[in-house]
Order: sequence, then structure tokens, then C-alpha cells
Amino acid sequence: MSSLIDFIKGSYTEFTTKVEWPKWAELQSSTVVVAVTSVLLALFTFAVDTGFSTIIKNAVGSLINMFN
Repeated sequence: MSSLIDFIKGSYTEFTTKVEWPKWAELQSSTVVVAVTSVLLALFTFAVDTGFSTIIKNAVGSLINMFN
């Protein structure tokens, strides 16, 4: 049990003294970059999905029309 307590104390000491936490402005900047990148990736995925859906729909429609 004492090794668990030592681990928790060591972890707390490391988090408070050795870890360099980002500044508020840095954190806001990174958040904006992540949000913009996520939106762009979502739009790209939507566009590719819509394009493939249209292509497949047209291909299947053409095949159906060929055999009717």
C-alpha cells in the first residue's frame, strides 16, 4: 500500500514541478487550429462521400437501365 501512496505523491510532484503546462494564449491558439482543422476535415469527408455516393448511384442506375 505504501508503494501506491509513494506513486501518487511522486506523480503529483511531477505534475506540479516538472511538467511545463501551456500558457492560456498558447492553449487558445491550439484549440482554434484543432477546431478549424476538424471542420475542414469534416467538409472534405462530406464532399468525398457525396461524390462517391453520386458516382455509385449513377453506375448502378446505368447497369439497371442496360438490363431493362
